[in-house]
Amino acid sequence: MMMFLFCVAALIAGYFIYGAFVEKVFGINENRTTPAYSKQDGVDYVPMSNKKVYLVQLLNIAGVGPIFGPIMGALYGPAAMLWIVLGCIFAGAVHDYFSGMLSIRNGGASVPSITGRYLGKGAKHFMNVFAIILLLLVGVVFVSAPAGMISNLVNEQSNFSVSMGTMVVVIFAYYILATLVPVDKIIGRFYPLFGFLLIFMSVGLISAIAFSSDYSILSGYQFSDMFTNMNPNDLPLWPALFITIACGAISGFHATQSPLMARCIENEKNGRFVFFGAMIGEGVIALIWCAIALSFFGSMDALSDAVANGGPGNVVYSSSFGLLGVFGGIIAFLGVVILPITSGDTAFRSSRLILAEYFNVEQKTLKNRLLMAMPLFVIGGILTQVDFGIIWRYFGFANQTTAVMMLWTASAYLLRFNKFHWITTIPAMFMTTVCITFILNNSTLGFGLPMQTSTIIGVVAMLFITGYVIKISKGKGDPEFDQTEEDKLNAKPETV
Repeated sequence: MMMFLFCVAALIAGYFIYGAFVEKVFGINENRTTPAYSKQDGVDYVPMSNKKVYLVQLLNIAGVGPIFGPIMGALYGPAAMLWIVLGCIFAGAVHDYFSGMLSIRNGGASVPSITGRYLGKGAKHFMNVFAIILLLLVGVVFVSAPAGMISNLVNEQSNFSVSMGTMVVVIFAYYILATLVPVDKIIGRFYPLFGFLLIFMSVGLISAIAFSSDYSILSGYQFSDMFTNMNPNDLPLWPALFITIACGAISGFHATQSPLMARCIENEKNGRFVFFGAMIGEGVIALIWCAIALSFFGSMDALSDAVANGGPGNVVYSSSFGLLGVFGGIIAFLGVVILPITSGDTAFRSSRLILAEYFNVEQKTLKNRLLMAMPLFVIGGILTQVDFGIIWRYFGFANQTTAVMMLWTASAYLLRFNKFHWITTIPAMFMTTVCITFILNNSTLGFGLPMQTSTIIGVVAMLFITGYVIKISKGKGDPEFDQTEEDKLNAKPETV
């Protein structure tokens, strides 16, 4: 129990202490007009209240990742919890903050445009392709996962039978609607309510273990176990753990989502609460599910068997109904199902906006929104026929590679204006090494090279990339006036 409480306390302290430091390094300007007002169009650029934007941001970034990832990561033992805490504070929350704030500073631009501005046109073209691929994979994962979970729930708990294919069609129909209508009509109106359901689910499950006579949180584990690989299948911790647990620690998918709320945020001073704070909230959710996975099944072997016989979805189902009974289990299970659905629709929405930026197609009219969105849904529908396990593996690597690109973009921005860039450069260096080592070593997705060789190449490549970014970026901007031309035009008179 103390290990779990310590981890939660560390995340909260990270928000107040390190979050304030990151905000100071970035340098907010409360007098600068945000895109929600300067570009207000009633569709994507819509001012929304601080609390509403926070809850929408939390649901946008919290798909199945902060649940499925920590469950799979729990197979390595409490080391997963250490990565969630450190990764969330020093990498994920920083990543999300800069992806949101740089979007605000660049008129609500999507991640490829931001990357292009600070790393060059080549990086922009790479990110345009890579971000679309990632978002399509996310959309497919977040159709398949909830469709399977809902059909399983209905078939197990009622006399009705619903096929997964039927649920895929229903969820896709909802995604099309949510992608096309103005952001405040569905997402802004209902997602805050879903956010409260998510919080209720998380608190309810961890409380059930805490006050249960049959279970105890992390019983039998010591703080020293955080530095031990306890995987029952003898899988190496490096670098797989840092790919397996993405959304609960750091996730490139968030870089595609933060601009959605950057277009709705009312003041730069709200950025730390919305972007940094939502990631800390997701970290708490990830800790809860990691603790549940380590506590509910009694042993690492039992957890491994549960994952082998139905994947992380089976862990969610068994623990929800086992801890809260039928009624509470249904509520908790639906709380989990909501997560991928509320991230899948915004994944397609982000794809639409990235394409619109690339082809310079305005999105105020429904016809243009349909023009950008429908090809994405056709491709997504085709990809749902591919095995979920294959899609998930590629999603994990694409996700972390996108995070690497966003972190280097943030470093380039800070270097450009002679600010303290190490807050983004150090996590960028670490995650670059992780991704390169993983793809070189992994025999399924990559080249199957020996671990030592892969790691050495990863470190050398990371050092080269670090030197390159510093060389092309350092001191290239004006530290006294770090605004884009659009910011200058839209700034309040006293800030010009």
